[in-house]
Formats: sequence, C-alpha cells, structure tokens
Amino acid sequence: MSAIFNENISPEQLEEMFRSDEKCLEFLAGIKWANGFVCKKCGNTNSCAGKEPFSRRCTKCKSKETATNGTIFHGVKFPISKAFYIAYNICKGKEDISSYEFGRRLSLRQMTCWNFKTKIKHALVDMDTLSVKERNSMRKS
Repeated sequence: MSAIFNENISPEQLEEMFRSDEKCLEFLAGIKWANGFVCKKCGNTNSCAGKEPFSRRCTKCKSKETATNGTIFHGVKFPISKAFYIAYNICKGKEDISSYEFGRRLSLRQMTCWNFKTKIKHALVDMDTLSVKERNSMRKS
C-alpha cells in the first residue's frame, strides 16, 4: 500500500490525480507494470490491451488483469478517485480524518468510508509485519 504513495507528490499533482478515475487507473497501471507484464496464471510476459481502461490481457492464456487486481483498490464499488483520496489521506495525511468526514467530503455513506479505511489500516499493519526484503520485493512486483 505504501509503495503506491512512496513518491513525493505535490498538491497540484495530487489534485490532478484525484480528478478522474482514469487518472487513478493510469497511475496504478504505471506502478503495477513498471517492470513489464507477467501473467499471474501462466507466467507469460506478452500482453495486449484489455477491454477495460488500463487493463492487460495475456496473449497466451487470454486471462485479463485490471490495474486494480491484487491491490487495495480491487473490488471497490465506488469511484476509484474517491478511494485514492481516502487512501492518500490515511497514508500521507497530516490529520486523522474520521469516516464521517470522508463521507461528507466525498458524498459517500459513512459505513462505506469506514470499511475502506479499515481495509487500508489492516493492509498497513500487514506491511509492518514484513521484513525489509519482503517489502522491497513487493515494491518490484
């Protein structure tokens, strides 16, 4: 999780990133496949564009992978730009924003914000239990 936000991002870049779901997916895909695509099913390294924006399709087994697969954002049922806003504020924010406040700011249900905030906090705790070698290998994949 913290690998996504380990870069120093200016407030202007942050605003631009959260502007649309497409920008968020582009950012995720850029990190996820920075070292090239590797199919999780067959290990093939060749892919083509998938049907969804910023997704890949294996040219050998035809399995598809979206930019959110295998990330904290997988399965989020609200706009990913709002999920990025919550995640960034939890990871890099200077203040602890309540789920009620996230709900108010983003026009989401409080419980939706609470569930996602909890998911992020659990992921961060899990990352804290990893060794330095494991964390570095996660950043590379």
